[in-house]
Amino acid sequence: MYQKNPAISKGIDWVMVWLYAILVAIGILCIFSVEYRSSDNVMQTFIGFKKNYSKQLFFFAACAVLAIFILLTDSKLFTATSNLTYLVGILLILATFVVGKEIKGSKSWIPLGFMNLQPVELCKIFTALALAKYLSQQETDFQRPKSQLIAAAIAFTPAVFSILQGETGLALVYFSFLIPMYREGLPPGYLVVGASMAVLLVASLIFHTKTLLIAFTILAVLAIYFYRRQIKRNSRLLLIIILGWGFAVAFVGVAVPFTFKHVFKGYQADRIFSMVGVDNPFADKTNTESANSEEAKTKLKKTEQQNYNVKQSKIAIGSGGFAGKGFLKGTQTQGDFVPEQHTDFIFTSVGENFGFWGSASLMLIYLFLLLRIIRIAERQRSTFSRVYAYSVAGIIFFHVSVNICVTIGLAPVIGITLPLMSYGGSSLLTFTILLFILIKLDADRQMVLR
Repeated sequence: MYQKNPAISKGIDWVMVWLYAILVAIGILCIFSVEYRSSDNVMQTFIGFKKNYSKQLFFFAACAVLAIFILLTDSKLFTATSNLTYLVGILLILATFVVGKEIKGSKSWIPLGFMNLQPVELCKIFTALALAKYLSQQETDFQRPKSQLIAAAIAFTPAVFSILQGETGLALVYFSFLIPMYREGLPPGYLVVGASMAVLLVASLIFHTKTLLIAFTILAVLAIYFYRRQIKRNSRLLLIIILGWGFAVAFVGVAVPFTFKHVFKGYQADRIFSMVGVDNPFADKTNTESANSEEAKTKLKKTEQQNYNVKQSKIAIGSGGFAGKGFLKGTQTQGDFVPEQHTDFIFTSVGENFGFWGSASLMLIYLFLLLRIIRIAERQRSTFSRVYAYSVAGIIFFHVSVNICVTIGLAPVIGITLPLMSYGGSSLLTFTILLFILIKLDADRQMVLR
């Protein structure tokens, strides 16, 4: 019979705890480096919570208390309440449509006085728990399409609401739940289709739609010609070629234009196409008056601002060289040239202050964290704990890769934070809960949770 651990430290993976503490500490130092001025009294700013680095330190203290509370909690609580917390998370997201506060064009925040809570950020935790709960049930046969659809509904329902709120970037994070689903037996065909869609999307950014449609048709005809003998022996090959051609044509000719016209906002579509140096071909150019309207000018200004952000970010990172300019010596970050450098562009302070070696060291810390999570996942006896661990790994991997790609200009600006480093109570709270629930589940890994 299972005995409760008498000490909070028993069974805890302290490597994970130290990695968490190191990343948070680096984040506070980076926020300090972009906000500190020589005229500031450090003690007064920290005590008075007048600066973001002092607020982040307060958030860290609150998260540390919460982490201890999680470690003292019975692991069975997470499985018992997973569906309820998921429902609460969805209700909180829906509440933002009524009582939400609009920040930077997105009405996805609930004001709490001392901080603004972003439910779609917090709901990643609830989604990970609910998905783990569903996939760990004995009656769930993940090879059946019905089970796969239910798992997809659990994973992507918050993403749909996030898109409706204007938070496209956070909605994309929910695709990280494909990683635990694949680990639990999701057929590789889904990933092949997903990869094909990604390739077609990139091709749609570079080439004109008509050019792609003609190219697909020519390729299909050539495939039928060169494989005509095999087709005679196996008619399924012809069906596969026709279906592949139809999928490519429908995706490029219908899905992509619809997405850029009706799902993405105008400035978001412009921002994506600006990455490859072309104008948005799906922009509405029929009404010249609307093109000169205040709304159009606002969207254009926002797009130009995003391009300016990335340009300044690349300058800041590049100016750091190999060794960096030194702590508090960055001209770009100290001069406030990089907007949002304490949140989404926090990586710029690492690149400018500590250079290539500092940036590479930070990447190695994140890599070590991800490898540690995967190691923890594979030593679990419980399917629930394993699915949850891979969900955490997927979320962190997505955030780190996309955030850094944004800061160096390899991805459009979509508002993705750098885990444990970017300023923000919601972000730090979310990743703290994600990691410490995992640490607690791992400490109790001898239990079989369902």
